[in-house]
Amino acid sequence: MNILNHIIPLDFENVIKLPDSHKWNDDHRSPVCRFPHVQVPLIDLASPHAASLIRQASEEWGVFQVKSHGIPMSLLNQVENQTRRLFALPEKRKLLAIRSPGGSRGYGMARISSFFPKLLWSEGFTIIGSPVEHAVQLWPHDHSSFCEIMEECQEEMNGLSEKLMSLMFCSVGLTNQDVKWFKPTNVCKNPQQRVLHLNSYPACPDPDQAMGLAPHTDSSLLTLLYQGNIAGLQVHRENMGWVPVQPVDGSLVVTVGDLMHIISNGRFKNCLHRAVVNRTNHRVSIAYFYGPPRDAKVSPLMKMIDTDHHPLYRPVTWNEYLHIKGTYFNKALELIRLNVDTKLG
Repeated sequence: MNILNHIIPLDFENVIKLPDSHKWNDDHRSPVCRFPHVQVPLIDLASPHAASLIRQASEEWGVFQVKSHGIPMSLLNQVENQTRRLFALPEKRKLLAIRSPGGSRGYGMARISSFFPKLLWSEGFTIIGSPVEHAVQLWPHDHSSFCEIMEECQEEMNGLSEKLMSLMFCSVGLTNQDVKWFKPTNVCKNPQQRVLHLNSYPACPDPDQAMGLAPHTDSSLLTLLYQGNIAGLQVHRENMGWVPVQPVDGSLVVTVGDLMHIISNGRFKNCLHRAVVNRTNHRVSIAYFYGPPRDAKVSPLMKMIDTDHHPLYRPVTWNEYLHIKGTYFNKALELIRLNVDTKLG
């Protein structure tokens, strides 16, 4: 996918007609669920039943929204404002922070783009650790506020991710000892990477033929998403199709990633999702990807395995899995899946 780092994203502000390069056919734009009453679960983390509700949502949906999550609304507003500030820059300015060949940080197109026949109506900016390196390119004399707000967001999102992980593990009878592998033993050598990704979906002249973000699952354990008050996220549910995730004031969307699906031995669904665009509003969203140290070995947890539930996947480090996902995309889980007849022991 490195070739994408050499493709200049479209200057969306100056496009009057949707280019053929961005026109998706109906085969890739399957219809939305026709059951308007179907809604993604909304869970109040202050509820004494939060853990069991999260388990149910993770098993049935692989996605849920949370409120009473503890992240100040004032911070989320600041993050959204800074995100809009970034994407409102002239294209020439944004290109100063374009990802390096093979790199993951900075400005560019969605990294999944190469797996699809058409381009996406979106642009992104990825922050791993400190954003200073690229922020100084965007605002040589006025980048400190952007950096401070994004770093505070990373800290808050990381704390909430750990809380959600604890609730999920407790809901299926796991203890901290059972999952000690996902915490770094040496923070300096094996840090947990705090990946914050800013998404921009400009208003589109022909949204019915465009795609903001194509269907995919995340490689992470969990992904937290703040989508503001403009709808666009859709999740796929078996036998229903694509279900819109309606924004709820102050809430965050939590999606189960591939690694959580692996360690739960398939009990928790990894969420297939996409983003659509609209004709009038510029939508932005902020995603935080939570995962273990790159060298942590991930496999179905022993308490998820018994004589009726054989291990579904072989052990894999997150680094190895990211490489497989980056090469084979939606076939990654299939490639590490064990034969269903694999015996225990």
